[in-house]
Amino acid sequence: MCEAVDRAERGLVDADLGAGLIKQRVGRPGQGRRGGFRTLLAYRAGSRVVFLLGFAKSERDNIGDDELTLLRARAAAFLELSDTAIKARIAPDDMTEVHCGAGEEQE
Repeated sequence: MCEAVDRAERGLVDADLGAGLIKQRVGRPGQGRRGGFRTLLAYRAGSRVVFLLGFAKSERDNIGDDELTLLRARAAAFLELSDTAIKARIAPDDMTEVHCGAGEEQE
């Protein structure tokens, strides 16, 4: 996941879906990104990334229009909230904060 965020921070976004929602490809271990996983992220450069949905390309081609509309709304909502507001609204076990550094994901 950190690699996908790092690519986005460098301006390498696979698809900008609007309202702060982006799609990033993530490779399977030992393979490339092309046939791997798709992740949909609420993304604001330099400040916040929230993982919203992930799926294997082999199991699903894409998302439908209704799901896209819902994910755009969720992305916009997460990007508008302060850190304090997010912590107040979401149970601690429902969300995990990940810190990327030195090439590793850390919780």
